[in-house]
Amino acid sequence: MNAHIVPVKTYLAVFAALMVLLVATVAASFLNLGPFSIVVALTIAIVKALLIVLYFMHVRYSSRLTRVFVIAGVVWLIIMLSLTLNDYISRSWLPVPGH
Repeated sequence: MNAHIVPVKTYLAVFAALMVLLVATVAASFLNLGPFSIVVALTIAIVKALLIVLYFMHVRYSSRLTRVFVIAGVVWLIIMLSLTLNDYISRSWLPVPGH
């Protein structure tokens, strides 16, 4: 099996990007963006997770089969979260605003 050697320069660039995104996360937490706050926070979190999976977990240089399993894991996570949130939202015991 041929191992791909990732240059240190790439790791440093990804680290720098993660630090910039960390600062962006902290800065976004102090801004009042209304309903878009969660969108901004989740977008930054997804980009950070994508960088970590692609470079630090070496998925970018892996085989197609590995990529298929990573995508399948993410799809399964989305299914489980959507089912959980669907159950949570449909509960009758949730407090109703204004009552």
